[in-house]
Amino acid sequence: MRILKIALLSFVGVGLIFSISFAMKHLPEERGKTLFNDPKFAGGKRSCNSCHPNGKDLEDVADKLARKELLTPPGTKLKTLEETVNFCIVNGNQGKAIDPKSNQMKDMVAYIMSLKPKAPAEAPKKAPAPGY
Repeated sequence: MRILKIALLSFVGVGLIFSISFAMKHLPEERGKTLFNDPKFAGGKRSCNSCHPNGKDLEDVADKLARKELLTPPGTKLKTLEETVNFCIVNGNQGKAIDPKSNQMKDMVAYIMSLKPKAPAEAPKKAPAPGY
């Protein structure tokens, strides 16, 4: 009976470890990245990534929001990131706007907010000039 209890506890422990690691891979940012790269997302014809490869031009969204700067395409009166995402889905992707309070929108916003500017590459070091 003791062996059965140990085996059962081991099985439960391994199951918990796998479920936690599985859940970690499915964070909102990861789900948002999947949507960002899906050309069929929201019934569209291309992915967000086709206009913003690897999040290009979206890397500082979190900083802009912290400074209360509006994230709007030129000539629009959008006020929130969700409105801007829907504007791009409808106009750039030719898809249908999604509910601003939906899980899909939360995941997309989480991914966009996770994008960080890449550090500038260091200039290669010059070899010392030959001489004395």
